[in-house]
Amino acid sequence: MSGPAADQIAFDDFMKVDIRVGQVISAEPFPQARKPAFKLAIDFGPDIGVKKSSAQITVHYTPDQLVGRKVAAVVNFPPRQIGPFMSEVLTLGFPDAAGEVVLVGVDRDTPLGGRLF
Repeated sequence: MSGPAADQIAFDDFMKVDIRVGQVISAEPFPQARKPAFKLAIDFGPDIGVKKSSAQITVHYTPDQLVGRKVAAVVNFPPRQIGPFMSEVLTLGFPDAAGEVVLVGVDRDTPLGGRLF
């Protein structure tokens, strides 16, 4: 999914989107999802806690590869019901050349719950 840049927004609009770093503490298959996905539990530290996410990341990752990995997620969207699962955060990624998700990550140690700026 590429294309031209989206319309310009004000910096205050960007600040409304709360993107935090968290660590995957569990990952398991989600066979009830319409598209292949994993159910993740992500720890965002003491202020936010552990949140659940459904993520369509089965092409490039296995559950074992995900546990312990730091990821970026939007933590202030309303929860979304996906089949029998309530997804509380949106785990972020970019499409590869085939449109499959490659997770956004951090390249240095960061405290859980740190906010993107």
